Amino acid sequence: MNDILPVLRLLCVLLAMFAGALLVPLGASVYADDGLWECYVVSILFTLLVSAILWFSTRKYQRELLPRHGVMLVSMVWVALPLFAAIPLMLASYEIHRPMSFTHAYFESVSGLTTTGSTVMSDLDQLPLSLNVWRTFMQWIGGMGILILAVAVLPLLGVGASQLFKAEAAGPVKDTKLTPRMTETAKGLWGVYFLFSLFCALGYWWAGMTPEDAIMHMFTTVSLGGLSPHDASFAYFKSPLMESIAVFFMLAASCNFALYFIALRKGNWRGFWRDVEMRATMVALVGGGLFVALLLWFKDVYAPLDALRMGLFHVISVGTTTGYTTTDYLNWPVFAPVFMIMLSGVATGAGSTGGGIKMARMLILLKQARREMARIIHPNAVQPVKLGHAVVENRMIFAVLAFMLMYGATVIVLSMVLMLTDLDPLTAFSAVLASVHCAGSAMGRLGPSSSYAVLNDFQLWVCTLGMLLGRLEILSFIALLTPTFWRR
Repeated sequence: MNDILPVLRLLCVLLAMFAGALLVPLGASVYADDGLWECYVVSILFTLLVSAILWFSTRKYQRELLPRHGVMLVSMVWVALPLFAAIPLMLASYEIHRPMSFTHAYFESVSGLTTTGSTVMSDLDQLPLSLNVWRTFMQWIGGMGILILAVAVLPLLGVGASQLFKAEAAGPVKDTKLTPRMTETAKGLWGVYFLFSLFCALGYWWAGMTPEDAIMHMFTTVSLGGLSPHDASFAYFKSPLMESIAVFFMLAASCNFALYFIALRKGNWRGFWRDVEMRATMVALVGGGLFVALLLWFKDVYAPLDALRMGLFHVISVGTTTGYTTTDYLNWPVFAPVFMIMLSGVATGAGSTGGGIKMARMLILLKQARREMARIIHPNAVQPVKLGHAVVENRMIFAVLAFMLMYGATVIVLSMVLMLTDLDPLTAFSAVLASVHCAGSAMGRLGPSSSYAVLNDFQLWVCTLGMLLGRLEILSFIALLTPTFWRR
């Protein structure tokens, strides 16, 4: 209890912040006069009430965050916040006579906050504006991470902010300090994120989207979430220009935001272009897009220009874990959709808003494999693993190997659990990959023209667990289940 109570004290502050986030759909409801404003007011008041109860119960338990507290708080937040995010979804669903079960509402909110982009909802074009705004806005605040936002704006968390930042930050490289203070670092990252968001929204508006569509698609583009307020996703617009803007910002958001922060801070972009992870990410996404475009052309699926447009857009969309679509790519040669969903596991950078294994881990694994092969021939040679010009410590290599072991075990176990429910192997395996990668796009019964509503409640909970494990990068959550974590 001495560990849990201080964490609960911070959780209540984050809940109060999250209640503030509900002002956005409330404002959209008032603006659109869709009659749902009471749902958001009730949700805000209930969230604030729970936050106040937690605060008065734990206000005396203030202490510096240790690494274990950071892991606990991050895990609690990503499990608890979707509970409160689901409240307006459930209340609004009854108001519009399309009632959602708790399972569906929690799945939808987890999908939103983890920027996965899976949905159990249909007839999206007919949903009230405020409901679509809330679905997409959840992805925006989940993209950079509400905990990093908390570090940026709450001096209350300043003392132990570094532990919270390390627990929340994605990717294997979490100890690199961009500024002397973590609060300043978090502000800088959110500043870059907001700047990207502004330019993305303006770009969509300039290309012909309505202001409402521009804002909602901005929310889900820079966060690499991919939810759309339209059933047809990007096919609704039938605009190569809008697709080009989406491709540009998806590629930009797939890179480490710390690179932009450093480049803007120093006024020097040379370090950005020299980053080995960024170059590998661009090669994987753009090269993969061109390869699939050639495949579509050679297989006579599309004419050359259409093949280039379709191949690049969908490979970059799925590969960056965004998931926008303009056609049902399951009708393409089978290699293409399988390649895209596999690419979604590696083609985003550490410190980006994307999910998956991260390109940095894959590069470390490849370099470690090459070192081990070289040791077979030259057992006494000293060959350090390098990422760019920096030597990767053995501690980080072991952490990457442990992550990959748990990643593989998670995918296999969850896939087998889904197959126990008589779900076909293709759908089960792709659904787990899409969930753990926080990508949303799957295959089989869960293609671009379908929704996760075809799954039963138990199958949805398995996918929900996969999304949470993917967002927490598996090890953080698994660590909570070990006896060692709870020993003094």
